[in-house]
Amino acid sequence: MKTLIEFINDKQAEYTYATGEFTHLLNDITIAAKIVNREIKIAGLADINGYFGETNVQGEQQKKLDVFANNHFISALKHGGMVCAIASEENEDLIRYENAFSQKGKYVVAIDPLDGSSNIEVNVPIGTIFSIYKRISESGPGTLEDVLQKGVKQVAAGYVIYGSSTMLVYTTGNGVNGFTYDPSVGLFILSHPDIRIPENGAIYSVNESNYIYFPRGIKEYIKYCQADDPSTNRPYTSRYIGSLVSDFHRNLLRGGIYIYPGTLKNPNGKLRILYECNPIAFIAEQAGGKASTGYERILEIQPERLHQRVPFITGSKKMVETAEEYMKMHMRQETNS
Repeated sequence: MKTLIEFINDKQAEYTYATGEFTHLLNDITIAAKIVNREIKIAGLADINGYFGETNVQGEQQKKLDVFANNHFISALKHGGMVCAIASEENEDLIRYENAFSQKGKYVVAIDPLDGSSNIEVNVPIGTIFSIYKRISESGPGTLEDVLQKGVKQVAAGYVIYGSSTMLVYTTGNGVNGFTYDPSVGLFILSHPDIRIPENGAIYSVNESNYIYFPRGIKEYIKYCQADDPSTNRPYTSRYIGSLVSDFHRNLLRGGIYIYPGTLKNPNGKLRILYECNPIAFIAEQAGGKASTGYERILEIQPERLHQRVPFITGSKKMVETAEEYMKMHMRQETNS
C-alpha cells in the first residue's frame, strides 16, 4: 500500500525531476483534485450543477463546476509557490503570478481543469488533464515562451479521472503509474503500477456523427474497423463517451484507439495541444502507445498559441500506425490526382 508521495520519494534516483519542489508541485495538484472530487461527488445534492452564465475563450458555455475546478487548481498552484505561470483552458491569457514567492517557481503548468464537463449532469466520468514543464526564463513572472514548448520537453504529465473511483495517472518519462484515491484516509494509493497499453486493441473511439465531415483517410479507417475479419479481431467495438480522459483511460487499460480528426468544419480538429493532446500523448508513448495527427508525432509539434488546436489520434501503437497509413495513402492519392 504505497502512497503517491512515498512512490515519488522512492523513485527520486530514477526520476530526474523528482526533487522536493517537484514532489510539492504534484502534491498541490492532488490537493486541488481532492477538493474537485468532493464537489463532483455531491454535485446532484449541491447547487453546483448547471451553467455559470459566461463563455470561455473557446466559445463554450462554462459550467459551475468548470469555474470551481479552475479556481481551485489556480489557487493551489499559486500558494504552493512551485509554479510561475499557468495556461488554462478556461482563461484566454497566460496566468502569471506576480508575487515574489511564485516568481521563483521552477515550473509552468498547462491544465484542462475539467475535461468532459458537458457530461456532468448525466453522471458520466469526467477528468482533469495537466502538463508540467520546466521554465525557460530565469526569473520573474512566467512568459509565453515558458509554456509554448514542444511536448517532448514535458517533465511530467497526467490526468485525474473522477468516475466510480477517482484515479490519478501520471508519467515523468519513466513509465506510467496509476493511483486510486482512498477517501477514508484522503490519500492516492498505488493501484496500477507500470501501466502498458496493449500493442493492439479491439475498441475504436470516435464521434461518428461527424463522419460526413471526416477526411477520406479517417472514413476508410473506420470502414476497416467495422469490417468482418476474425483473424484480426474485427469488427472492432465502437465506444465513445465524449470525455477525452474517459475514452483514453479505457483504451489505455484495454487497448484501443481514440480519434478526433480535423474535419471540413474544423480543419485543425477541436482538441488543444498544450493541455489536452501533449499530456495524453506523453502518457500514451510512455505506456508503449502512440500519438499522432495522422501525419506527424504530436510531441514534436511546436505550439504557436496558447489554445492552438490539432487533429489527434492516440492509443495502441499498431492501431494508430494503421490509421496513419490510411491518412497518408489518401493524401498521396489526392496529391497525385
